[in-house]
Amino acid sequence: MCPTPDITLADPQQIIADLRRELAERTAERDEALEQQTATAEVLGIINASPGDLTPVFDAMLERAIRLCEADFGFFLSYQHGKYAFARGYGLRREFAAYLSHMDQPGAMEANTSIAQGGGYVHIDDMEDGEAYRAGSPFRKAIVDLGGGRTGLGIPLRKDGALLGTFNLVRYDVRPFSVKQIALVQNFAQQAVIAIENARLITETRQRTAELQEALEYQTATSEVLRSLVALDLS
Repeated sequence: MCPTPDITLADPQQIIADLRRELAERTAERDEALEQQTATAEVLGIINASPGDLTPVFDAMLERAIRLCEADFGFFLSYQHGKYAFARGYGLRREFAAYLSHMDQPGAMEANTSIAQGGGYVHIDDMEDGEAYRAGSPFRKAIVDLGGGRTGLGIPLRKDGALLGTFNLVRYDVRPFSVKQIALVQNFAQQAVIAIENARLITETRQRTAELQEALEYQTATSEVLRSLVALDLS
């Protein structure tokens, strides 16, 4: 006679609990994805509604990125002629905001220097526990000591390989950003590049239009003078 197999039935309550937990996780993922898609659509709408004006675009990106990525503050740096300059910030402490208005250029060991040299995004778990801070780099010291930053994320803004600036998010506590959060900021950075390029094209178009208008007015004035001279000769 064959022995009866020892079959242990799963606890129904445990099965229900596991299903509920899985459902909650799937629901949270769906809600997170929906919130990110909504934020992206809102930013694109602001870009379309504010052609040539980067201020509302940067403000919207910073506010949504800080909220969705659970950061404490953020800022954009522009990059021109080999130098960084403060472009826009959100949630900055007063002392750090004042510093950024006349900021030092990032030092050799800084994240933004690495980006300027062609690197990709930079994610620093603890900015206080790093060579740049220990070496007394003014920019890093300002982020930590004046801004209160610990974990930092820097995303490059590039157009056809050329660096236009960086998108930076910072947390007060040591808590690394997730892969999804980094991807979201990268998406916002791509939109920022679109907004910057649109602003540049609009500015160039306005300048060209002004130049053509000036040239037309000059030609019109010249024609009027010539007609006056011809009329005098005929008389």
